[in-house]
Amino acid sequence: MRLSARNQLDGVITQVDHGAVMSTVVIRLPGGQDVTAAITKDSAEALELQEGDQVKAIIKSTEVMVAKD
Repeated sequence: MRLSARNQLDGVITQVDHGAVMSTVVIRLPGGQDVTAAITKDSAEALELQEGDQVKAIIKSTEVMVAKD
């Protein structure tokens, strides 16, 4: 699959929580960091996402914010 999004991070699903409409998916990256995605429940079910799945977190954004104390 080819995508225009350049931020593609390989990881493993460690948690999937389904709500009434939305699901949260926690993806553990190789360095130990977690990325949490909020996607529709329909999408999570269509992809049959479950713990242990090897996935790719694809991040496409028009804005990146940086903060420093």
